[in-house]
Amino acid sequence: MSQAFDYNEAFSRNIGWVTEAEQQKLRNTKVAIGGLGGVGGDHAVVLSRLGIGKFNISDLDDYDVANFNRQAGANMSTVGKPKAAVMEETIQGINPEAEIRNFDQGINDDNLEEFLDGVDIYVDSLDIFALEIRRKVFRRCYEKGIPAITAAPLGMGTAFLIFMPGKMSFDEYFAIEDPASNASQDEIDEIFADNIIRFIVGVAPACLQRHYLVQNTGINLFKKKVPSTCMGISLAAGTLCSNVLKLALGRGELVVAPKGLHYDAYLNKTKTTWRPFGNRNPLQRYMFKVFKGIIDTSR
Repeated sequence: MSQAFDYNEAFSRNIGWVTEAEQQKLRNTKVAIGGLGGVGGDHAVVLSRLGIGKFNISDLDDYDVANFNRQAGANMSTVGKPKAAVMEETIQGINPEAEIRNFDQGINDDNLEEFLDGVDIYVDSLDIFALEIRRKVFRRCYEKGIPAITAAPLGMGTAFLIFMPGKMSFDEYFAIEDPASNASQDEIDEIFADNIIRFIVGVAPACLQRHYLVQNTGINLFKKKVPSTCMGISLAAGTLCSNVLKLALGRGELVVAPKGLHYDAYLNKTKTTWRPFGNRNPLQRYMFKVFKGIIDTSR
């Protein structure tokens, strides 16, 4: 016998950690999730179970077997299916009342305004190599006064940053470089790889995960290859979505850029970082060189 969906009953076990009034506030909160692959799929599931009631979601890829080690929607029944469609169905399976706008062609210059329309919080889970559109989304969030969060799954841990309106911006923090207009393809490729490193060490200034990387050939930035674990994904989702709750309800201490937090379950360590001037900080310049030295940059 089928059972009718009841929002209050479905999310009643949240009560105690949130009040009934706060649960209704979550019900009316609108979150945009950019990317539904690794961390994005887990973010979508956790936020749905939290009772978030409105979503703008985006992804343009299909599932394949290489996604099985970490992506929430990846299994034999979804191979070849669009991630956006699968995760929309997943969200609606948890909360049939959820309002969802699906940007299944990805985020681009033409739909960015629509994607962020009416959004309370932006959750960044774009592919690590989608740096240009990531910069544009964060920049527009800053201009529109939308809090934006990114959490990276790093080894068996996670590091996250929150960018708040009126505080340090994504552009100021990461100091991403653009190639000269007359740059050669080799120079463009080199700057691209360096910018990915800037993003990685910017999200995780402590770089705790580097201490147990056992095979550096698992990272090749030119081939857009980085290793990941499902543990890092789950930790990233738990950390990020806890901060979505704090932002949505206006309670709880926030760690805001240029401060960040890195927790590593393999090392049993937690590190709060503070990098005034972001990647222009001398410590960051040093870490950039360290990280660049341990990865495979062969083409």
